[in-house]
Amino acid sequence: MRILALDTTASPVSAALLKDGFLEGEFFLNIKTTHSQTLMPVVEALLRMTGTSIADIDLFAVDAGPGSFTGVRIGVASVKGMTMPDNKPCAAVSTLEAMAYMTPYRNGIVCPVMDARRSQVYNALFSLGEGEPVRLCEDRALSTDELEQELLTKYKDSPVYLVGDGAELCYRCFGEKNDNIILVPMNIRFQHAYGTAKAAEAMAAREMLCSSDELVPFYLRLPQAERELKARLQGGDPASHTEAENSAPYGVNREKQGETQ
Repeated sequence: MRILALDTTASPVSAALLKDGFLEGEFFLNIKTTHSQTLMPVVEALLRMTGTSIADIDLFAVDAGPGSFTGVRIGVASVKGMTMPDNKPCAAVSTLEAMAYMTPYRNGIVCPVMDARRSQVYNALFSLGEGEPVRLCEDRALSTDELEQELLTKYKDSPVYLVGDGAELCYRCFGEKNDNIILVPMNIRFQHAYGTAKAAEAMAAREMLCSSDELVPFYLRLPQAERELKARLQGGDPASHTEAENSAPYGVNREKQGETQ
């Protein structure tokens, strides 16, 4: 099976091509250019240099969230555009889970964190062993203080590996004073489309794929403009309208994927 995977959920943009578990090629850029300018040229270059056509792809994978609202939309829309004509299957991958698949360690806890602003991070926790990462909690938005308390309460005796664009922030907040919390090297810290492809490979084995029509972004919070409008209409503070949003379901139909809320 040949998988084309994309990630546009934060500052980096990447595309990877996986064939039967073997990484045939990957492009990764972490520059200031917008994803609308870089993504499709990256995909075209990857396909051209590997001698692959869109028709050769069996599965299209994308990190569907959480992440930058604009970035997530660009990645999802690009995959929908490539899969719709031939109704090719899609994998809507959690950005946080994709990062867990990038982590090379074989013991401990991987803690992906993405900076969600407003003193929060997007986070999930995964246990590392000899096989695939094992999810310990759903994707969520929480404060760095809440995350610190959970890690020090439940996982103080295990190595905890911080990854993601919020990893350095969390390390400064609480990692430096706790020996078991480790900031991973820069080359494996951020999300890569290779991790997206590996997660999609596992999803395919579990029959957790979706169609182009079913592929939608996954947001843990409403966009800022919508939060502010909602707060004004209800006469409250936008910061108070996050609890329900943090528990919002994954946008690609989790019941179909066999997951629970």
